[in-house]
Amino acid sequence: MRKLTNDELNRKSVNEFRSSSKSPFIVVLDNVRSLNNVGSIFRTADAFIVEALWLCGITATPPHREIHKTALGATESVEWSYRESAAAAARELKERGYRIISVEQADEAVPLDAFEVREGEKYALIFGHEIRGVSEEVVEMSDSCIEIPQYGTKHSFNVAVSAGIVLWELAGRSIRSK
Repeated sequence: MRKLTNDELNRKSVNEFRSSSKSPFIVVLDNVRSLNNVGSIFRTADAFIVEALWLCGITATPPHREIHKTALGATESVEWSYRESAAAAARELKERGYRIISVEQADEAVPLDAFEVREGEKYALIFGHEIRGVSEEVVEMSDSCIEIPQYGTKHSFNVAVSAGIVLWELAGRSIRSK
């Protein structure tokens, strides 16, 4: 056994990525404060061919050295934009026909593995601040909340880890079914 070389991985070029069919997800970051987390989520968004990444509130935007360090070029492939607040982003996306899905522990949250992605639907996946999570205003306007089941002593994952888990499950299902 041996590791594959980068050439053997047959990855898309930035232009191929931009023109390729995307998974039906826009990822929205609600006041994510760590630039390393932002960069990591860019990289995960690239891996799962998300439609776009919307950065909201205090979430930093490219170009920035700390984002670049973990994004490893994904800021060039993944379409991104900035909004003043995640609530404004959620309203705009809802008007565009997206289902608003907060990744948050909430009284009516659906476990991640039980959440159904419907063919032909578009989704905005909202990930929140590292300590406060998704803002209450956004949770209240959400069509649904997804909770990642956990079995240890901690009550939450790092936001970049959460984005990886959720996109692996939901976008991965979408990609694997094609």
